Amino acid sequence: MNTPMTSDAHASTHNGDGQHADRADDLVSDPVCGMAVDPAKTVHHADHGGRGYHFCSAGCRRKFVAAPESYLGDKPLYRPKAAPGVIWTCPMHPEILEDGASTCPICGMALEPEKPTLDTGPNPELVDFTRRVWVAGVLSVPLLAISMVAEMLGMSFVPPPYSPWVQLALTAPIVLWAGAPFFQRGWTSIRTGNLNMFTLVSLGVGAAFAYSLVATIAPGLLPPSFRIHGVIPVYYEAAGVVVTLVLLGQVLELRARAATGRAIRALIDLAPKTARRLRDDGSEEEVPLSAVATGDRLRVRPGESIAVDGVVVDGRSSVDEAMLTGEPAPVLKQKDADVTGGTINGTGALLIEARAVGADTVLARIVQMVAEAQRSRAPIQAIADRVAGWFVPLVVGIAILTFIVWNLVGPEPRFGHALLNAIAVLIIACPCALGLATPMSIMVGTGRGARAGVLIKDAEALQMMASVDTLVIDKTGTLTEGRPKVTAIEPSDGFTKDALLAAVAAVESRSEHPLAHAIAAAAQDAKLSLGSLEQFESQTGLGVGGQVDGKHVVVGNTAQMERIGVDAEPLADAADRYRRDGAGVMLIAIEGKLAGLIAVADPLRESARDSIAALKAEGLRIVMLTGDAEGTAQAVAKAIGGIDAVHAGLKPEDKARIIAELKAKGAKVAMAGDGINDAPALAAADVGVAMGTGTDVAIESAGMTLTKGDLAAMVRARRLARATMRNIRQNLFFSFVFNGIGVPIAAGVLYPVTGLLLSPMIAGAAMALSSVTVVTNALWLNRAKL
Repeated sequence: MNTPMTSDAHASTHNGDGQHADRADDLVSDPVCGMAVDPAKTVHHADHGGRGYHFCSAGCRRKFVAAPESYLGDKPLYRPKAAPGVIWTCPMHPEILEDGASTCPICGMALEPEKPTLDTGPNPELVDFTRRVWVAGVLSVPLLAISMVAEMLGMSFVPPPYSPWVQLALTAPIVLWAGAPFFQRGWTSIRTGNLNMFTLVSLGVGAAFAYSLVATIAPGLLPPSFRIHGVIPVYYEAAGVVVTLVLLGQVLELRARAATGRAIRALIDLAPKTARRLRDDGSEEEVPLSAVATGDRLRVRPGESIAVDGVVVDGRSSVDEAMLTGEPAPVLKQKDADVTGGTINGTGALLIEARAVGADTVLARIVQMVAEAQRSRAPIQAIADRVAGWFVPLVVGIAILTFIVWNLVGPEPRFGHALLNAIAVLIIACPCALGLATPMSIMVGTGRGARAGVLIKDAEALQMMASVDTLVIDKTGTLTEGRPKVTAIEPSDGFTKDALLAAVAAVESRSEHPLAHAIAAAAQDAKLSLGSLEQFESQTGLGVGGQVDGKHVVVGNTAQMERIGVDAEPLADAADRYRRDGAGVMLIAIEGKLAGLIAVADPLRESARDSIAALKAEGLRIVMLTGDAEGTAQAVAKAIGGIDAVHAGLKPEDKARIIAELKAKGAKVAMAGDGINDAPALAAADVGVAMGTGTDVAIESAGMTLTKGDLAAMVRARRLARATMRNIRQNLFFSFVFNGIGVPIAAGVLYPVTGLLLSPMIAGAAMALSSVTVVTNALWLNRAKL
């Protein structure tokens, strides 16, 4: 068994001594089977002697509880951390972690890398099983020809006395070599009590091969009643062809499962392998990406991928950020603009300074978040888990009952019919299809979301988003851009817009008022030169003033104008109009005359109106929360349209309280916000959705993140959630229906009416197809229209 590796999950857990472990990478060792278990992920726990123990499965926990002292000794509860490397895990049981390719001790499935990398290489099990299926397939063709021709045409390529021996020679390599992994996993499942698909396959194939072997080597050991026309029939073809078909199904399933990791591999592949770094003397050198450090200056040529997160220090170009935002339109980047590693430079050249490298880049954090989300478990998975707990024992019981009934009342040869029908029952039942129904859809759905600008922290958030009926939205930074801008300049007669803006910018350069930054930015964008400011003074609650190039400039509200004796009535109507639209208005007087007004507002996001309309079409009730004044909030709601309720003048705790009230009334609430003040509300909602442009606190409190911070991605998140849950329900429905119909048919319930019996070979093909169908259906999420 491979040495267990550590998990990347951050959690505070209790070790066996009841003390906290700082991280969940201090994995616990299952005292029964010895597997590494993440205490934060497994649901199987037990207390004994005042100490906590954690288990990989219900079977191990049950054995421990029955006789704990049998499994306790001097061995340490926690295993030491192994050397760094690729961690392998089970898609159905993410608490299983290994440092190399192995099999899951619970379900028997091949482990796969916890986080795909570009250099992981081919899946070792896929390579091994492909070789085995080719050998088994080559041997199965003559085996099937010999047995089927003899049965259907009453003739044989091989003389009857030698036919069983030839079939044995063909079948033995198939069963004993090609099928060896099935028997190994079947025995492990019986030994640990974790019955699974390989339990059924090994029992069915083993029974057919063992009986046929006895009938060939020592036929005298069998009763005379087993003979038909003096010959004891053998069932090598059932054993050999079933192994071949199950192997084929495993190969197809492994290939399909590999496709679910393409989303992460595509993200990883966005980052270039090298970067062009500038030396101190101005020359350039090409270095590996791992050699880039914070503060390095990097040259990005046209058409190249940007290596790391940074800021533009020289150059101008349009950058394709579709990988980050899901939006196809390139974004203009120039001096002081932020750039993200993995995005594609356009036709211009850029010189950037590295600000975040390695695991600190946005791309690396996205990859980590998607990987963790793909391994999380949705609440709906509990349905499959409950069924899986009794599924295999029930199938074994049905197989035994089938054998008994057919052996007692079936047609001749009774034993032959009883054996083949019992084998068919064991082979056709497919717990893997049931177990894969939810994890495969979650893996593909979270990867699809990452490409659409929707990062999903865990599967529960994805499931809840599909059932949300109320969307609560913060105004500032969510519906609006969150950065006040000058929206209008109205000069009075005798003044120009540029002169007015330059004068106000000069005075406001000394002000700490939030709107002063908007004035300064507008003047800088207009490339205006500001005059020298003297005798600056500030009147609290009124405005500011000073001498700009010898002229007295006063900026403020209506009361400020009245204070200095300036009549603001000529601009009263215009000022009121801007205020009704939610803007702040600054009145300006120069040399004792009314010079004009400047309106400053937090502009609506370009996509706000269309996004709200689309969300309304999805059946959501929209509620806006804001700390702004009632008038501003109502103006924004009116401008956007479609908002059902507005709550203004709120503190952070008020937002969380309103969400709690909505939930108490039965609403399923999603909250979208971007600031520190939104964190309590994001945590209180059924689903928290953070704007990727917001604060780290908000992002940490949310179950989803919209990378661009745009509500258009909220529409995609909603559609993705509904598509994923629909896909999961389809998979579960297929799994339940397949087993619910297939097992009784294999048992022969249709024989009295139709004479139909299901060959073990057909049962094996159907079982293999069922898992492949579930995985293939999950992959259709990649084509979902969002």
